[in-house]
Amino acid sequence: MKAMPWNWTCLLSHLLMVGMGSSTLLSWQPSPQSQKRSFITFRGEPAEGFNHLVVDERTGHIYLGAVNRIYKLSSDLKVLVTHQTGPDEDNPKCYPPRLVQTCSEPLTTTNNVNKMLLIDYKENRLIACGSLYQGICKLLRLEDLFKLGEPFHKKEHYLSGVNESGSVFGVIVSYSNLDDKLFIATAVDGKPEYFPTISSRKLTKNSEADGMFAYVFHDEFVASMIKIPSDTFTVIPDFDIYYVYGFSSGNFVYFLTLQPEMVSPPGSTTKEQVYTSKLVRLCKEDTAFNSYVEVPIGCERSGVEYRLLQAAYLSKAGAVLGRTLGVRPDDDLLFTVFSKGQKRKMKSLDESALCIFILKQINDRIKERLQSCYRGEGTLDLAWLKVKDIPCSSALLTIDDNFCGLDMNAPLGVSDMVRGIPVFTEDRDRMTSVIAYVYKNHSLAFVGTKSGKLKKMPGPSLCPTLQLQTGPRFHRAAVTLEGLFSSCSGN
Repeated sequence: MKAMPWNWTCLLSHLLMVGMGSSTLLSWQPSPQSQKRSFITFRGEPAEGFNHLVVDERTGHIYLGAVNRIYKLSSDLKVLVTHQTGPDEDNPKCYPPRLVQTCSEPLTTTNNVNKMLLIDYKENRLIACGSLYQGICKLLRLEDLFKLGEPFHKKEHYLSGVNESGSVFGVIVSYSNLDDKLFIATAVDGKPEYFPTISSRKLTKNSEADGMFAYVFHDEFVASMIKIPSDTFTVIPDFDIYYVYGFSSGNFVYFLTLQPEMVSPPGSTTKEQVYTSKLVRLCKEDTAFNSYVEVPIGCERSGVEYRLLQAAYLSKAGAVLGRTLGVRPDDDLLFTVFSKGQKRKMKSLDESALCIFILKQINDRIKERLQSCYRGEGTLDLAWLKVKDIPCSSALLTIDDNFCGLDMNAPLGVSDMVRGIPVFTEDRDRMTSVIAYVYKNHSLAFVGTKSGKLKKMPGPSLCPTLQLQTGPRFHRAAVTLEGLFSSCSGN
């Protein structure tokens, strides 16, 4: 297969992007068969952290979103071109940003942290969104990173006021004869009046068009967005929806999230705040967002609950793992990493688990919930709508696998948690990231840990046999999944 060499480049570039400290390192090992060869590396500036990475599936070129800079690298990590994005004078309290109107807040030199990096294949451009000016985006030509457009004069152009680099996720839905859509999901940092938590935007062919990033649909009453009600903040003052991963599959767009909830522990009359991991699903063609459904997800092994989502990745089952799970080789699987418990979002416990979800099973559970709600059973059951305990309404209609909602019974929550299949657990070196790949019909998962070791589990009868130190903070470990089901799940 001609594409295999750069596919490994793509995989290992994602695999070994290191850096969250004062220096930044990107590295990959050119020969997966050789364990003695040194890694090719690329280092950024000392004060420049890498935030996001995407690989062009057609060329193998790597695009890095860094603080104040976008890099284009060759497949062997040589710099081809760079584009400066910051710093600039700004203040996060300036809304609208000073580019639009004078701001009374004191301005300081502010770094531009890359918050989202996406390749728009149809128009051969890179969408690079930063933390400056309430989250405006640049559209850069893939070939040379020439700026094609930078819309900033409308409120729709400000995607997120949160400065954390991992706060925004985007999913492009492409059409052959129409403008594409961009689904944007972001934390709102207590500003629901400014930013929807999820929305769908227009991706116009012309990068300078007035309608770029406009809502797909918007009138006086309905829009292609979900906003967190202001009443929610009276119950949970620091409420937000934190987005961990996003993808599209079939007729739907999905986002994986962490959300705070107030719950009463067993035997207690007082409530405490915990975090729940939830999958959010929307129909691609739903302009009114009536199809919004969220379902809690988690994992359990030997009585230990793993409920804090750390990372996720969508891949195919492959022939060997597919037979083990009873699914087809091309069925979608969601590979996830959870840490133990529910109480610590920022300082997760070291105990963690790699778990697999069969996407069809999640969709089947959502369909069951939709059917019961449209029979008038229960309430909408969303934590961030608990101040309004809205009952489900009955309606006579058939709900199939592709049902996209009506202007009733929405947005909707599933109360019962969908549990993933635990594949591997780690008690000391917390897993923090995951990527998966099908190679010669075998499914491989690469899991990052906080200490920077590379563990490879090469066969069905072997547990960890290889460790490579690649960096202090960001790491991946390879797992042959069909083997772990029978041999290593007890580690």
